[in-house]
Amino acid sequence: MQYKRYFSYIRVSTARQGQTGTSLAEQKAAIERYARQWNLKIVKCYEERETAAKQGRPVFLEMLKSLRQGKACGVVIHKIDRSARNLKDWADLGSLIDSGIEVHFANETLDLNSRGGRLSADIQAVVASDYIRNLREETKKGIYGRLKQGLYPMPAPIGYVDVGKGKPKELDTAQAPLIRQAFELYASGEIGLNPLVDKMYELGLRNKNGGRVTRNGLASILHNPFYTGLIELKTTRELFAGQHPPIITRTIFDEVQAVFEGKNNKKTKRHFFIFRRFVSCSLCERTLIPERQKGWAYYRCHTKNCPQKTLREELIEREFLAVLKKLEFTEEEKEHLWTEILELDREKTASIEAVYKQFSIREETIKSRLSKLADAFVDEVFDKETYLEKKNLLIAEQQEIKEKLNRLSRNEADILTRLKDFLELLNRAYLSYKLGKPEEKREMVETCVSNFAAKGKSLITKLKMPFQIVSERVAFPFGSPSRATTRTVSSQISQIAEKLYQFFSETGF
Repeated sequence: MQYKRYFSYIRVSTARQGQTGTSLAEQKAAIERYARQWNLKIVKCYEERETAAKQGRPVFLEMLKSLRQGKACGVVIHKIDRSARNLKDWADLGSLIDSGIEVHFANETLDLNSRGGRLSADIQAVVASDYIRNLREETKKGIYGRLKQGLYPMPAPIGYVDVGKGKPKELDTAQAPLIRQAFELYASGEIGLNPLVDKMYELGLRNKNGGRVTRNGLASILHNPFYTGLIELKTTRELFAGQHPPIITRTIFDEVQAVFEGKNNKKTKRHFFIFRRFVSCSLCERTLIPERQKGWAYYRCHTKNCPQKTLREELIEREFLAVLKKLEFTEEEKEHLWTEILELDREKTASIEAVYKQFSIREETIKSRLSKLADAFVDEVFDKETYLEKKNLLIAEQQEIKEKLNRLSRNEADILTRLKDFLELLNRAYLSYKLGKPEEKREMVETCVSNFAAKGKSLITKLKMPFQIVSERVAFPFGSPSRATTRTVSSQISQIAEKLYQFFSETGF
């Protein structure tokens, strides 16, 4: 008996289904039974592990090409939904049927050459296509629901580990510190992406397979807001507040993005100058440019026709040393200041609770606004782009409040320790600067000074907080002070103590 040549085609939706073998084996057995019953000779079996929801399945397309080339007179498929769950593939099969190619379905008795049979098959193909479309929508709903809960429904990125379905990602104790270090190094602007890849590999950063994190992989990490505690839906750029612990702060993340945009790149310096970019002209407000001539460092205004005189570095240094000297406390001042600080510390519980309450109220306000925003979007008050823009701003603010609350919790425990270290720093700053190396002097300037404003040969020093708070005090008078003077100085010390305590409570200085 002469047999006709046919192909068979079997498909599973996922690689996991294919590994189990159950679905493939059942399809193959059903096709073989059908072929024996109708005397069909299967010359080649096409097997694919790919969802039919997507067009362009390579094995399916290869089979269609072979059929068009006449290598077989037809194909046997298990069911219609195994051949096509998108209408484009069903249309391709339809064109083959119209050209005389036989298409058989082992599990369905259909005469595709008749009008009724073809209509029945068309209806089943449409139903299969609608099924996969509905399945996709339901999957999206599930994913979106998880995101709204602050859960990331995908595998954990580098620096985190999966701990089970429905649970937030947890920190990878080995990789998380390295991720933080990568962000901090790149935020400094002193290292490029390629050298950073090599450095992080040396330090032990690895991808999920235990290999090197590539340049593109590291760039993706540095662009990913997941590490700040947020989840970003890449298709729409929509942000969600995550339940997972952040590795870095939003500030560091923004600094990294600024480096990528070329806004924070540090330039290589040919000469080292202690006060570079710290001295500005009070007349034209331009930064004085340092230069070295005959072994001396000068700071010059390069604005044309500006009358500002050139300043030698020694003059700036003398001014800075005088400021550092004024920051020192006498023993009497230190004793009075510390007494006031201890008193403030005893009252801190009530004040911190008030701050917590303020942040909590703001957080509830943001939640309410997010809810109203969603309702307004549903009511088509504005378009999706405007909705996402407003939503992302609120989510970012919500994350910032969480960071502030966390910072308050950390600061609450060690305020006194940090204040004590700060007061010790003030009393050793002058001597440390005089005896320090140029790099150490530069570090002291960066710690204390906001900028110097030059006017002629004089300088006005603007200090950073909290040094500015201390510089505004009136020192205790020498000799025997009057009662009125003592009360004035005592009142100012109390004010300074209050300002310092508030500053250290609100910052991580």
